Amino acid sequence: MANFNTHLNVAFMASGVASLTVYKAGLIDDSGFLMCVVLGTMGGLLPDLDSDNSTPIKLGFNIISFVFAFGLVMHWRSELSLLALMTLWLAGYGFMRYVVFYVFTTMTVHRGVIHSVPYMAILGLGLTCLSYYLLQAPLTASWFYGLFLFSGAMVHLLLDELYSVNLSNMKMKRSSGTAMKFYQHKDKWWYLSLYVLLALLVYFAPPFEPFWQQISSPTPWAQLKVGMLPTMLENMLY
Repeated sequence: MANFNTHLNVAFMASGVASLTVYKAGLIDDSGFLMCVVLGTMGGLLPDLDSDNSTPIKLGFNIISFVFAFGLVMHWRSELSLLALMTLWLAGYGFMRYVVFYVFTTMTVHRGVIHSVPYMAILGLGLTCLSYYLLQAPLTASWFYGLFLFSGAMVHLLLDELYSVNLSNMKMKRSSGTAMKFYQHKDKWWYLSLYVLLALLVYFAPPFEPFWQQISSPTPWAQLKVGMLPTMLENMLY
């Protein structure tokens, strides 16, 4: 399987190119461009969340713990004293970073159901719903956020599958097929739950047709032809 730096660099480059393309087409604004790059890069690390000692899981839980503690303080800031807020901050961070982290790593197995396509689809679609309904982000941006997170995860899974091929003698390693998977019989009940949850998210997802009409329209993509090449190079070619 590919290592952390490979996943990080490839996901960053892929999400950067794709984000710049839709940004140049006028489909996202400045902040949307940055968010898509970040989310695509994060997506490239997500499938390794089931590895107890991986860098992504440690970094991810540190960030989640910080955000959780920050959210608690912001919610109770007008009702609690400074000392109580400090206690709440530390308790919230400690709960997520140590208790939830311990439960999560105990219940998950590396390359289990988390390391699968339906699980990543749930995270991507869940982010779209969260962004649109809770954060009230624009429809187009919300769909792009979810798609970039999911696409980054697919880059990760594809890299793992590519690394499972021994190119020197074109043989498949034992890890082949354990990355880009949609179902495993030994985890059938987990996968059933995943697909049920995915179906519910599809049902409650923001409207997709307006988003599809926007990205399938030739108008935004026509803008890519304007200024695609440096002026000097355009003069030489044309």
